[in-house]
Amino acid sequence: MIRVNGAVDDYLAESVEALLRRRQVETRGVAVAIDGDVVPRSMWATTSVPDGATVEIVTAAAGG
Repeated sequence: MIRVNGAVDDYLAESVEALLRRRQVETRGVAVAIDGDVVPRSMWATTSVPDGATVEIVTAAAGG
């Protein structure tokens, strides 16, 4: 089990990139953190999401 943006999700031993694809997240303007540590976009394909992790997926929004 993992938590994604506060909601329980299945643990599938996948990379950050695979998690975003599975959740159909448009990756433009997105940042991802695992257990409070930001994962650089260049590391998404090779960074595994560990069982029990808390993942935050944040999308930048324009505004003032």
